[in-house]
Amino acid sequence: MLEERERAARPSVYTIPSHRSFADSLVAGLMRRHGNEPMSLANGRILLPNNRAVRTVTEAFVRASGGGLILPRLIAVGDPDLDDRVGGALDPADSSELLPPAIEPLARELALAGIIRAEGEGAAEVVRIAVELGRTLDALTIEEVPASRLAEIPIDDPEVAGHWHASLQRLRAIIHAWPAELQRRGLTDLAERRNRLLRATAARWLERPPVGFTVAAGITTAAPAVAALLAAVSRLPKGLIVLPGLALARSLPDEEWDALGPDEKGRGEESHPQYHLKLLLNRIGVARGEVEEWRGAGRASSPAARGRAIANAMTAADFSDKWSRLYPAERRLTGIRSVELADPSSEATAIALALRQSVETEGQTAALVTPDRTLAARVSALLARWGIEADDSAGRALSQWPAGTLLLSIASAAAESLAPVALLALLKHPLVGGEGEERLRWLDEIRILDEKLRGPRPAAGIEGLDRHFADKAATNWANLRPLLAMMEQRFATSLTLSDLAAALREMATLLCGDRAWTGPDGRMAGELVAELEASTDASTLRLDPEEWVPLLRQMLDARPVRPPYGGHPRVSIWGVLEARLQKADLLILGGLNEGVWPALPAPDPWLAPKIRSELGLPGLEFRIGLAAHDFASALGAPKVLLTRARRDAKSPTVASRFWLRLEAMTGGIARDHKLERLVRALDDPGALKPVDRPEPNPPAEQRPDRISVTSVDRLKADPFAFYAQAILKLRALEPVDADHTAAWKGSAVHDAFQQWLQLDDCDPDKLRPRAEQLLQDAALHPMLRALWAPRLLEAIDWIADLERANQAEGRRPLAAEATGETPLSGITVHGRVDRIDRLADEGLAIIDYKTGAPPTQKAVDAGFALQLGLLGLIGRAGGFEHVRGDPEAFEYWSLQRHNGKFGRLMRPDKDMAPGDFLKHASDNFAEAAARWLTGDEPFTAKLNPAYAPYGDYDQLMRLEEWYGRK
Repeated sequence: MLEERERAARPSVYTIPSHRSFADSLVAGLMRRHGNEPMSLANGRILLPNNRAVRTVTEAFVRASGGGLILPRLIAVGDPDLDDRVGGALDPADSSELLPPAIEPLARELALAGIIRAEGEGAAEVVRIAVELGRTLDALTIEEVPASRLAEIPIDDPEVAGHWHASLQRLRAIIHAWPAELQRRGLTDLAERRNRLLRATAARWLERPPVGFTVAAGITTAAPAVAALLAAVSRLPKGLIVLPGLALARSLPDEEWDALGPDEKGRGEESHPQYHLKLLLNRIGVARGEVEEWRGAGRASSPAARGRAIANAMTAADFSDKWSRLYPAERRLTGIRSVELADPSSEATAIALALRQSVETEGQTAALVTPDRTLAARVSALLARWGIEADDSAGRALSQWPAGTLLLSIASAAAESLAPVALLALLKHPLVGGEGEERLRWLDEIRILDEKLRGPRPAAGIEGLDRHFADKAATNWANLRPLLAMMEQRFATSLTLSDLAAALREMATLLCGDRAWTGPDGRMAGELVAELEASTDASTLRLDPEEWVPLLRQMLDARPVRPPYGGHPRVSIWGVLEARLQKADLLILGGLNEGVWPALPAPDPWLAPKIRSELGLPGLEFRIGLAAHDFASALGAPKVLLTRARRDAKSPTVASRFWLRLEAMTGGIARDHKLERLVRALDDPGALKPVDRPEPNPPAEQRPDRISVTSVDRLKADPFAFYAQAILKLRALEPVDADHTAAWKGSAVHDAFQQWLQLDDCDPDKLRPRAEQLLQDAALHPMLRALWAPRLLEAIDWIADLERANQAEGRRPLAAEATGETPLSGITVHGRVDRIDRLADEGLAIIDYKTGAPPTQKAVDAGFALQLGLLGLIGRAGGFEHVRGDPEAFEYWSLQRHNGKFGRLMRPDKDMAPGDFLKHASDNFAEAAARWLTGDEPFTAKLNPAYAPYGDYDQLMRLEEWYGRK
């Protein structure tokens, strides 16, 4: 009896063409039918694809009402891809008691991860695979493919690669174990529960039709359970279906429609924008000829001729030859323009300008539609320069919000044993340190620690930081230490995921208080942490420290935060899903490059394409068809702007296949040259005006009257660098967590030599143990230790042999790291000498250690290596305390490789008569002092570049602008 009544009922199926706004047209038609009787409208129900569509249609009713209105019930059918639940009207309390509740997405990820995790596999990778497994299970459930079908597939099929056979075998075991696990928990999969609810609703409504009208609107999925519900709705006395953008015969001839498939093997033109709609009609038992056009025109409509031109452009490849036979009017896309920019930054600027221009027109709405979230973020930031805050309905991942980055920063600092970069990132986080004046005081303290942490990384953990700050005399370290000690104690070397969540919660609250959990991002982060803490599966998933950040980031990336509305009322940024049922006066389709729109098909890591086909699952190109339908629908706005960048951050790009189709059919989309010119003009810096070589000329009172012996060479070779260092007092900061540089090696070796003289009296046999002790520094990277040790030790042995020879000749060490000064040419010259020896004839030897190469004799002769000579002048004048005598020998002891061996003795005065070396230094210094220190010569940049190898101040002098320019 039921079947007879169903066959007798004529299905009511309508479509709203893509050149009309779906939500507004739907509401306009319903208001025409039921608007005169408010209770008639209120007694109805509208089935929509997901909760986003519910919000869109609600807004359309608000726009159309013009006053008070009692809305019909808006019910989401549910979308497993979005973790949407079936609306409450389809899940009544009396029937839900018969169905177990659905397992939460996170709980399912962790449960599946526990089932599939093999020994040695990382937790982050296992959870990622579990997410993919969940999608595969959902695909089987949505298409109602029984598990027994998997057993029927031969695993020795030669057309399927061997690794797919292994995946299939593993999937068979899981798919049999998973229902038992769900039963043990008293739960079911969301997709399975949705199927059962939809079929139960269809049967109930056919048996007892609901009061009032029932409309299924905007639903395009052809899943069997959904199709069964739509079939029932279409045959209810007051039921109807409204499809978005179904191409009727006048737009898509029957020949092309029939060619879409599917054929007897279930194959069809999956990438065609109409394929999924045809599949849906087939499953609900409705021919395309039975579908009528919906009466009700909403706002933002374009001419119907454009809709037919778009249908021609999106035709299947086998019929694209008809483009050459179309009349110009049938190929014209009036109202659609395009801009093609050089790079993503220019594309974002063009979009922002177009949206800004639209705002200038009173009452006009504009929206950007793009699947490229990076492009959306750039446009949003550019709009902010004009005070336009655009609502981004697709949201941003929780990992990009303050609450998410706080959790990641805590996990990173703990996992890296309080390494400087991760530690400073946490301490400088915007939520840490209080607010207002308290925050400013906190940042002042952290900046001091930042300066102390410059250079190579300290030893790991709180003890390593204790030793580091003890040497640096950082008094504010004592204030911060208890907090970090508690953090180190709370994060053990290995934690379960549940314990990790608890530790993150405790530390976030300790660092930030309630600020960590406020706002939409804070609430979502709190919900995630609470769910992980309460999860039994999370309490059994043990993680090593290196797994904390990847797994946490993966979970945060999967959770988009959509802030409440409050942005500009006429400017929006929509994801593709948000744009499906609505339009604006100006719609900008951004990111039209292949791989972005449409996105590359995501492979199923569990089922080979051939196996998916045999099971009757949608192919990997099915989503390309959905993207094509979204694109074609979006082209129906009154004004459309298409944008793309000719290259991305890595390489040149390829235009989207949709873009190329429009270009091929029309012979070239109309270009918005004005907008392209505006983009170039907006950031045009004007004519290039490079600076001249800088020649600062400060007055005499600003010129220093003291100079170190190491600065004299810089003064002569690069006066500007000396000016920046000595007069402007600018110093280059080392990076945080820097590599062990040559300067660090030099300081370490000098310290070892100093201790060797002061504690060991330069005993040659005790030098190598000093060097070996240096190499055991815990802060030294193992790779550097392995590479540096043999070179250093060979050079150290050479110095020990040199010292034995020197002592045998009656030479003895006198002082190490001695400081002194003396007046020369009206300037006080000061310096530190690495070592002073007493010669057998009571003269002095001035020694300078070099871990690198000593200066060349050419540099010495040209007066650009005066350090040893100036130190000799200080020594001759008695400038070094407790050291008296005339310097007679000047030596560089270099550890660098020379003539196949490590270690070299270089005497810069070897070709000079006794006393000439000191006179050479004195004369050269006197000339330099007369020019720049007591004189008025400007400090010219890179005056002698051959002797100015250091580039600390090259950016300040804007070297690249003038160097080498005629």
